[in-house]
Amino acid sequence: MTNPTNPTLNDVNRGGAEACVLHASCVAIQNSAVLVIGPSGSGKSALALQLMAHGAVLVSDDRTSVRRCEDALIASAPQAIKGLIEARGVGVLTADTCEAAIIRLIVDLEQQEQERLPPLRGYNLLGQTVPLLHKVNTAHFAAAILQHLKGGRNA
Repeated sequence: MTNPTNPTLNDVNRGGAEACVLHASCVAIQNSAVLVIGPSGSGKSALALQLMAHGAVLVSDDRTSVRRCEDALIASAPQAIKGLIEARGVGVLTADTCEAAIIRLIVDLEQQEQERLPPLRGYNLLGQTVPLLHKVNTAHFAAAILQHLKGGRNA
């Protein structure tokens, strides 16, 4: 299990936080969301756009509100940026959105995957552990993320 290296921008209750705002992008398919984290310029919005091109719907770009609800983590967009996504070199685009979705997967773009078949990893956020993938530099990464959301991982 990996502890979050992406600091929150705003903890509602430090220590036993129930909600926070992260520097992250988030898209969803069938109410299951992937939260994309990483440093500025790492490609969070670009990956979100790729996922949207494959059928995902924008939850939030650049900043994502996350709240714990029983055993689930719910992602949503801060009102000021709802429906907006940055496409570097193109501009800020408008997009249809999903109001909120359950975070089922986290992708960390700061960590490069080295293994062909990586071990199962988890990311602890607000006391909940969510499956974690590291960045993969292949053309199939976005499609693999969506399939992970739809069907999970077998091995």
